Amino acid sequence: MTLESRLDDWSRGWRGPLFAALVALIAGLPGLFAMPPLDRDESRFAQATSQMLETGDYVVIKFQDQPRFKKPVGIHWLQAVAVKTFSDAEDRRIWAYRIPSLLGAMLAAAACAWGAAALLDPRTGLIAGSILGATFLLSSEAFIAKTDAALCGTTTLAMGALARIYAAQLKGEAVGKLTKFAFWIGLSVAALIKGPVGLLTVFLALAALAIWDRKAGWMKDLGWTWGLILFAAVVLPWAMMITVATDGAFWGTAIGGDLAPKMAGGQEGHAGPFGYHALLSPLLSFPATVLLPAGLAVAWTRRKDPGVRFAVCWLVPTWLMFELLPTKLVHYALPAYGALAMLMAAAVREPLGQIVRWLGGGLSVLMGALLAAVAIYGQKEFGTARDLGWTLVAAGFAFAAGTAGAVLVARRHAVRALFVAGALGIAAHIALTAGLIPRLEPLFLSRDLAQALDQARLSPRSGAPGPVAVTGYAEPSLIFQLGTTTQLTDGEGAANAIAEGRPAIVEGREEKPFRAAMAELGLAPRPVTTVEGLNYSDGDRERLAIYRGEPLAPVEDALAPNEPAPDEPTEEPRR
Repeated sequence: MTLESRLDDWSRGWRGPLFAALVALIAGLPGLFAMPPLDRDESRFAQATSQMLETGDYVVIKFQDQPRFKKPVGIHWLQAVAVKTFSDAEDRRIWAYRIPSLLGAMLAAAACAWGAAALLDPRTGLIAGSILGATFLLSSEAFIAKTDAALCGTTTLAMGALARIYAAQLKGEAVGKLTKFAFWIGLSVAALIKGPVGLLTVFLALAALAIWDRKAGWMKDLGWTWGLILFAAVVLPWAMMITVATDGAFWGTAIGGDLAPKMAGGQEGHAGPFGYHALLSPLLSFPATVLLPAGLAVAWTRRKDPGVRFAVCWLVPTWLMFELLPTKLVHYALPAYGALAMLMAAAVREPLGQIVRWLGGGLSVLMGALLAAVAIYGQKEFGTARDLGWTLVAAGFAFAAGTAGAVLVARRHAVRALFVAGALGIAAHIALTAGLIPRLEPLFLSRDLAQALDQARLSPRSGAPGPVAVTGYAEPSLIFQLGTTTQLTDGEGAANAIAEGRPAIVEGREEKPFRAAMAELGLAPRPVTTVEGLNYSDGDRERLAIYRGEPLAPVEDALAPNEPAPDEPTEEPRR
């Protein structure tokens, strides 16, 4: 049985969407368990959700005692359900907070396959959903506990349903209520997760279709009356509650303090030129990069095909919106990647031309080599000899994925190239995210600090007095792991914590004021260990010392025989 006939068999009915969801599951699941809590957005979202569970306040979003008025509440509610079902807020297990992201990635892949099957054909739909589920961008967002994978899932569900509605009107067929419901529930939950992004993606696509087709009458069959009621029922209750609870402050901060600055300039230094997302797309769509030029060529050469036309109307306005937005992050264009996957899948319905085959092959090899180089650089810069095995596996799979795809597509085996490169690319992604990267200890200071506190029985969850005082290092991942009450303070505050019998973590640049404050209190620092590494959020090298809060000793009694000097840790620094 040929691969094409197997695909025909696998794509029948719900098999195609389920296969695509399985691809997304395999690509994202290992990283969900293996990766430590990440800075900064993931840990901020997870900590805010944890505080909801601790306080029972599911309306007002807070990070410690500060309001977090940037995004709607949807992702926090989804995370809260996942944590209450599979874990507990006190356990601080980040994998539980990531479950909605993994499910969002699976939903995106399945919905892409479902929608593409109606406008193209079931086999092409299966390929499109599998492409989306395997992309490095979506499979990475699948294990990060924030909004983007869930937003992609709900937005792609709405677009998949819209694709089926569009296909039905072209054939003069009636549309089922479940399809319309999928459209509106996807749109509604997307709005509750990230405000206008999902809405803009859908309505820009509708506007583009209306302009291209020069007709919009079919859109009246979307079920606007009950659909808008459903939208209001999902979105308005929390919108009203947060307005009352914050006296309208949420909207002022969310719009004036978050959305408007992103539209006016590069917020928090995340600026980029026009073409930023296009430049990164070969890497972020890997291992399907081999078909990227062919997909873009199909967007023009087969633009009269309804499925291609729909994908173009989905892709181009949304992509332009994010290219024009001054603030740029790699994941912003993720809601448009379903359309890109549709175009790449549509390209394999006919033999590929020589130019797109060689261009796609060249990009595929280049991206595979780049990922291999990233793995080697990471091990060399932050790893040890013990990490060499994972480095070779990750680099080998990445380069093999790029090369195998290029060789097969050059020999006119486009479908086989896609699936071989896809399997090897997923293996490379797993080796990177579940094997190599978590072992690069200097990159995960917060994890190492939490483990060191546990080993020394100084963590509040180990029964030690708390909260832990931290000065000079304020990454959200440490707060998530040590608990909501973790005290971010200065050198004097850290010294006061020691005097109260609580442990303190002091960054190297805060050592002098900390020791001065300790001297004023008549106390001697008692270091337990130090942790060294790179704070990848700001690029600074950090040296963090953990000090024991008890027993306390006067300065003159601190240097007992056989006891280390105050400025020397009792253990070797951790890397």
